[in-house]
Amino acid sequence: MLTLRDVLAMPAVRVGEPQVLAGGDRLDREVRWVHSTELVDIGPLLRGGDLVLTTGVALPDHPDALGRFAGGLAEADAAGLLVELGRRWTALPPALVETCERLGLPLVALRREVRFVTVAQAVGERLVDAQLAELREAQRVHDTFTELSLDEAGPDEVLAAVQRLSGAAVVLENGQHRVVDYRPGPGDVAAFLDDWERRSRRVQPRERTSWDESNGWLVTRIGRPERSWGRLVIGSPGDPPQRMVAVAERAAAALAMHRLHDRSRDGRLRRLHQELLLGMLASPGDAEVVRRAGLAGLPLDARQYVGLALRPATEPSTAAGLAALLDDIVAATLHATELARTGALVAAVEDDVRVLLAVPPRADAVAGVDGLVAQVRARVPVVAAVGTPVDGLDAADRTLRESAQVLTAVAGRADAAAGVHRLEDVHVRGLLVLLADDERVRVFARRELAPLRAADARDGTDLLGTLRALLQHPGSRSAAAAALHVSRPVLYDRIARIERVLGASLGDAELRTSLHVAVIAADLAADVNRAGERSP
Repeated sequence: MLTLRDVLAMPAVRVGEPQVLAGGDRLDREVRWVHSTELVDIGPLLRGGDLVLTTGVALPDHPDALGRFAGGLAEADAAGLLVELGRRWTALPPALVETCERLGLPLVALRREVRFVTVAQAVGERLVDAQLAELREAQRVHDTFTELSLDEAGPDEVLAAVQRLSGAAVVLENGQHRVVDYRPGPGDVAAFLDDWERRSRRVQPRERTSWDESNGWLVTRIGRPERSWGRLVIGSPGDPPQRMVAVAERAAAALAMHRLHDRSRDGRLRRLHQELLLGMLASPGDAEVVRRAGLAGLPLDARQYVGLALRPATEPSTAAGLAALLDDIVAATLHATELARTGALVAAVEDDVRVLLAVPPRADAVAGVDGLVAQVRARVPVVAAVGTPVDGLDAADRTLRESAQVLTAVAGRADAAAGVHRLEDVHVRGLLVLLADDERVRVFARRELAPLRAADARDGTDLLGTLRALLQHPGSRSAAAAALHVSRPVLYDRIARIERVLGASLGDAELRTSLHVAVIAADLAADVNRAGERSP
């Protein structure tokens, strides 16, 4: 941008010994063209940013007329008025100076003769050079992002291009205003990213692209308003030039296009993986399923296969929330398998994410799975369960089912989201998961707990909850009382009531075991019922 200050510094103007008489605080106004004129009514013929040069030979003497002349220039948003002294005035009329100052119109006296044509030529050349540079830069931006789009470049390449073209810090954030990726600028990137989420939430522009002066951010939305999944932010302490706006918008379009392609590819891949996993569960060792798995990239030779089941660590309140979490877990798992260079099938099945990993035979399957789960948890909190490794795809259903059974067994535990759970971790709960469909187990659980449930329904008590706390804290009644938020005397009173209802002492080891098995079976049945209610 060429400013009036820049024009006054040009040699063609400096020879006239310019003196700023009014509007000295407006010298950073943009100059878009130069007009030399002696017309009094030139105002209506001007465009915003025009700089007017005059000798004043045809200007009026009366203060009111001079005021109207200056007012016409200000109304046209002229960049300023340069008056050459000597031909009409040796000093500019006070009325003209006062009016220009009041209107904020820069007024400059040229105390020596200046060739107006030379000034116009110098300014024109600067403007044309700037326009050519802008065109060249626009072509560079166009070529860069066209090439990136043709190459279906990902966020890494796009952000690197934005940083290179803007010379500033660049941030890609998601719809929750969390930083997905960034590229540092010339300044302190820690200060630029500090308290990002809170600051970003306060920036809610109405337009697709806008400049937030408080943060010094150029912000552009990625995708349509109703489907926006994030924003691109470029550091811009000052009002950004149009070139930077173009960079931001072309980058946002490239990111949106990449996401469209990626989602399309990813959607097809996920459907294929789901079909293959369900096929292995339904028909273990089916030749067609195995062939398709190999074509999908799952190694078929000299591998051990491990089933992995993942579930969100927190239970969402809606079906849509569960679907979004499962989608995030699938994406995180695919990313982790790519980093580990491990062949895998990954898909959401009902309320969980099911994974079949192909591990080299000499590799440590335990360490490999634990490392992969750690990579997933770095992005999404999950409960993870693993099946026993098997040597062939004809037995893949066993490790897949086992991982699902272990996941069901540990899902209700307080430490479920910690570690990676295996069959040896679930004990009797694991056995009850295997027998969950057996009606005899359900009848047993109902019979054992029926007296307590009837008493709770009749008296409005929670004896069953008290029993559960006692079983969860077998060695410490203080811990059981704390879990129930009651005092020890209240707990003892409840224990006595439980024993009266059951007609037996809780000190009987066999009774306690029987009740514990019944409580676990009832809890597992309740989990299954809740999962069925969430399913469409």
